Amino acid sequence: MWVCAAMLGGLLPVACAREATPPHGTPARADRYLKPDTEEIKGKVPRDGTLATLFRAYLAADKAEAVVQLVAKNMDPRKLRADQPFTLTRTLDGWLREFHYEVDPDRYLTVAPVSPESPRELTAAVIPYKRVESLSSAAGLIDKATPSLFEAMEATGEDVDLSIELAAIFSGEIDFNSELQPGDSFRLAFQKIVRENGSVAYGNIAAAEFRNDGRLLKAFRFVLPDGTFGFYDEHGRSLKRFFLKSPLKFEPRITSGFSYSRLHPVLNIRRAHLGVDYAAPVGAPVVAVSNGVVTQAGFAGDAGRLVVIRHSGGYESVYMHLSSIAVRAGQHVSQGETIARVGSSGLSTGPHLDYRLRKNAAYVNPIAEHRRMPPGVPIPADLMAAFLADRDKAAALLPADPAVPSAPRPVAKIR
Repeated sequence: MWVCAAMLGGLLPVACAREATPPHGTPARADRYLKPDTEEIKGKVPRDGTLATLFRAYLAADKAEAVVQLVAKNMDPRKLRADQPFTLTRTLDGWLREFHYEVDPDRYLTVAPVSPESPRELTAAVIPYKRVESLSSAAGLIDKATPSLFEAMEATGEDVDLSIELAAIFSGEIDFNSELQPGDSFRLAFQKIVRENGSVAYGNIAAAEFRNDGRLLKAFRFVLPDGTFGFYDEHGRSLKRFFLKSPLKFEPRITSGFSYSRLHPVLNIRRAHLGVDYAAPVGAPVVAVSNGVVTQAGFAGDAGRLVVIRHSGGYESVYMHLSSIAVRAGQHVSQGETIARVGSSGLSTGPHLDYRLRKNAAYVNPIAEHRRMPPGVPIPADLMAAFLADRDKAAALLPADPAVPSAPRPVAKIR
């Protein structure tokens, strides 16, 4: 039997020795446990984390600095993204053996030894993932077992990222925070990307349908001659609305609606509540409901941290009780852009977003105002034939609707 011991830190070759075979009839000794010479650490980049602070958490300061300088030759160390996964392997005496970090869906950063013979001489590189792209489809149902879009999408075997993409398409038509109903269903056709590490990403959604509370909403992707694209219904009308139906992507719920007389949960008196409250966890992203200019961003008494955005048509949107703010006064923002995160600042009983809408300086009910918004801009007449051709091709890729029973097969008669 051969017994091998890896030398500390991998500095020396593995040492092996032949052990004598025990005489016939002598019980063999149990295998010896050999302590590994490395430790693997997996995690996600913390918010506001840097490459330097990440390495210093696991390596000595001088070793961490050397690795940062090495990485800096291949990517900007300051552009580390929060919540991105990483794997760090270090030796028991504190040297980095390997580091892997996902830069973006298409590339990863690797730090590794130049060769097995020189384990402490490291090299760094940003490498494209090998990937396989294919057309795929999915269909799901909102019911008691899967009451949210997240859960319904996961039940199809797809990732929650696809839920976010689908919700974004219909965000002008459905408030995913409050309007999903048991029996709702969806189906979509999309580009699926499987990378060499087994992770999945999603490309363009070609077509989608959402059956919501008796309505059947359809969306088809169409690229305009200038290279821009949008989603349109089956008649070629844009699904993009002037306002999103909600400043939160989805999952939270409405806990208090627009009212001129509401019992205040803290003050215990009746007064107007001129907005909509969404219960949501601290840190949930808050997005701009429409294009505009930030007119206020900071702390404002009972409202806590607050953002106000001026839009065209005399509208202003207001976002209150935030935990952090990602924009500044005077900044132009786009519809769907993250402007802040949910919190409980100011006069608040818990984490939530108080969303308000003003028209010509007077508060209006955001939900009722949205219902009055005109439909989206249609496909130009000279492009309608091209759109209809693309629509029909994309519609053919959709799977069966799980909310619609399939037609029964004819029963053959026995003669």
